[in-house]
Amino acid sequence: MVRSSRGAFFPTLDLTTGKTRSGQGPGTSSSGTSNTGASGIRNSYNAQLGVSWEADVWGKLRRGLEADTANAQASLADLAAMRLSLQSELVQNYMQLRVIDEQKRLLESTVDAYQRSLTLTRNQYRAGIAGTDAVAQAQTQLKSTQADLIDLVWQRAQFENAIAVLMGVAPADFNLPATTSMPQLPQIPPGVPSQLLERRPDIAAAERSVMGANANIGVAKAAYYPDFTLSMSGGYNSSTFANWISLPNRFWSVGPQLALTLFDGGRRSAEVDRTEALYDQTVAQYRQTVLNGFQEVENYLIQLKVYEEEASVRQEALVAARDSLRLTNNQYKAGLIGYLDVVNVQATALSNERTVLNVLQSRLIASVQLIAALGGGWNAETGLTLRE
Repeated sequence: MVRSSRGAFFPTLDLTTGKTRSGQGPGTSSSGTSNTGASGIRNSYNAQLGVSWEADVWGKLRRGLEADTANAQASLADLAAMRLSLQSELVQNYMQLRVIDEQKRLLESTVDAYQRSLTLTRNQYRAGIAGTDAVAQAQTQLKSTQADLIDLVWQRAQFENAIAVLMGVAPADFNLPATTSMPQLPQIPPGVPSQLLERRPDIAAAERSVMGANANIGVAKAAYYPDFTLSMSGGYNSSTFANWISLPNRFWSVGPQLALTLFDGGRRSAEVDRTEALYDQTVAQYRQTVLNGFQEVENYLIQLKVYEEEASVRQEALVAARDSLRLTNNQYKAGLIGYLDVVNVQATALSNERTVLNVLQSRLIASVQLIAALGGGWNAETGLTLRE
């Protein structure tokens, strides 16, 4: 669209060439009067070169170029916003998959510990120290944890397939091996709220839409003024091919032209009203987009702060739960307490372990969402450059 609008500033050059064969009956002359002579057939060879140029006196072409440029930039920004959203979704899926890998390692080690506890309880049962209820509790605890471990396989497969689709790969052909390292919390790029106007593609798209709507008002108002066109044409016209391109057969014309619509039944006025209404609409949408951007950033900043405080408290609770579990296991092995006490402490410790991982997952996702809300490194200066 932009190249098309730019082309309107330049003259239009047309070349027309052809041959016409015409005839008339013997009873009619070329002027329509009766002709008693013989009929004839006439050949006409024509070659014409025409040039026309519209002067942008009232700014209609200039405003049209502004509108098309702004709309093209808005489309680029919309594309960048969609790309940023997909990238954010991809990273979030990856973060959650890695947290599931860590949960899987946690449950695997827990299953091993519960298996040892079951073996110990059975030995105590054979020795007459523990009852059948302790063995049943140990088995129940082990099987429940094994079931949770199996469920993680399905959860991981869902995120792995989602990552494959976002990368444009068939899920059956994609495999993401587990790793022993957890993702680190990403660094949040510095920035003040006012920089969102340059860093968020959705805000840039809304801004360019306002610019395009404003330019369209100028185009609509320019229709009230006459169009000024300068035309020139020239060529050759002959009845014989041999003498077609010769000076005696040349012709030319040149002259300006003014075209003004005197009455259109209110069409131009309605068009101005329409473009002004669209402008008001895009301005309102721009304001709402900016406010939504500020709201998202503030929400994620508060969310990260809360998660950070929660992570600190959860970590302290986990340390206490591990200490309690260690002491309880020692007391159980010494025969000082029953297995029911161990089961309760083990369940509490495992719950705290998984909660710490869940809080870490929430912090990772919130960090990615905040980076996306800040524009994800996108910049209007380079992201809205149109290709020539």
